[in-house]
Amino acid sequence: RIAEIDKKLNSIIELNPDALAIADQMDKERKAGKVRGPLHGIPAVIKDNVDTADKMHTTAGSLALLDAPTPKQDAFIVKQLRDAGVVILGKTNLSEWANFRSSKSSSGWSGRGGQTHNPYILDRNPCGSSSGSGAAIAASLAAIAIGTETDGSIICPSATCGIVGIKPTLGLVSRSGVIPIAHSQDTAGPMCRTVADAAAMLTVLAGVDPN
Repeated sequence: RIAEIDKKLNSIIELNPDALAIADQMDKERKAGKVRGPLHGIPAVIKDNVDTADKMHTTAGSLALLDAPTPKQDAFIVKQLRDAGVVILGKTNLSEWANFRSSKSSSGWSGRGGQTHNPYILDRNPCGSSSGSGAAIAASLAAIAIGTETDGSIICPSATCGIVGIKPTLGLVSRSGVIPIAHSQDTAGPMCRTVADAAAMLTVLAGVDPN
């Protein structure tokens, strides 16, 4: 579905080459009677300012980080998702540096990923900076997504793309392994198609992180 649809949306910045193998493993666990929870085997996409210690980059959409080493460990929230059995399909495009590259940054555009489009009206603003996550979920390219927000970057693309986004209370969700802007405001949060999905995802994301 990503190959068929996303060439028009530009919401996915990179695919996880191990996604199908991970999905197969989650299916085997479920068939064997091991169900890790409500997100076991659920496909997710992750905003590209959140570390994933796999074969994908973490660049915040910037060409400056494209040749940087891949992270040595998952962001705490990504580890929470993996432990819950989530299948990470890929990373999503965003407003470069989460809309912090300049005072005239373009919503949903990054140097690495180009311009993300609104899946309902392709020439309209998808809103940023978690625009790729919003567009991908609205287009059913995954079931759940991680977005991040300093000031409207989860809520705006969620509203514009017709999905459910939650900006959690500061401190409920760990920020380790997430490229920062403002210590006083930054947080990651769920972006999903239903309130029930967002609640289930937030339950997994929340937790005490020693880092």
